[in-house]
Amino acid sequence: MTLELFQLQDHVAIVTGASRGIGKAVAIGLAEAGADLVIGARNKDDLDEVSEQIQNIGREVVAVSGSLAHREGMETLINAAVSRFGKVTTVVNNIGGSMPSGFMDTSEDAFSDALKWNVTTAFNLTQLAVPHLAESGNGSVINIASAAGRFPSRGFAAYGTAKAAMIQLTIHMSLDLAPRIRVNAIAPGAIKTSALEIVLTNEDIHQSMVEGTPMKRLGEVTDIAAAAMYLASPAASYVTGQVLGIDGGIRSSNFDMGIPDI
Repeated sequence: MTLELFQLQDHVAIVTGASRGIGKAVAIGLAEAGADLVIGARNKDDLDEVSEQIQNIGREVVAVSGSLAHREGMETLINAAVSRFGKVTTVVNNIGGSMPSGFMDTSEDAFSDALKWNVTTAFNLTQLAVPHLAESGNGSVINIASAAGRFPSRGFAAYGTAKAAMIQLTIHMSLDLAPRIRVNAIAPGAIKTSALEIVLTNEDIHQSMVEGTPMKRLGEVTDIAAAAMYLASPAASYVTGQVLGIDGGIRSSNFDMGIPDI
């Protein structure tokens, strides 16, 4: 039956940045579909809470707290998955981010950090996971990119460039790793997470963002989780090198930061 293609029994997924927001929702969604999890982030208490939710679903989980800024942290995730479950079938590269700012207000360090956190981390974890993904017979890599990497807007010189690079990395890896491993990206638009809380507390800004979105609402973390569940599953076995836009139909930022002309 077609519905069975969306199940993830016997799958083992690694999800980075899984302590909250999109990463948390993706990890829980994959567990609901039948996968066991290795989740990583810096905040141990938040990870333990996510672990408890996954266990309540009936799936096994290993939580690895600590920095994922360097390759060594990614190796810890791989080792945990292989030690506990003996395999890795899915990698979700979710950690990343960068504060928006005008071009002339963006420091060299901020620009470099955006590339490191959004691109180099995905490169490192994917490269380390490749032998295990290839061996699994149904390996899948899912990169959490952004609409900012597809559609330019003022204030996103660092973040948008990093996410655009992540999208290109996705496409190149999909060719290098085919046919044994599929590599795809999800490009979210404005999603209601803690990162947007400071903006969404202003009702005028919130309403303006909604009005600037063709679907007339902001995204939920479950919208991204559902896309990740699809891309990780056998239902997407003929899908690779694609960027799945979960953005409500926007073609530029729906938040005007008021950055003036130079």
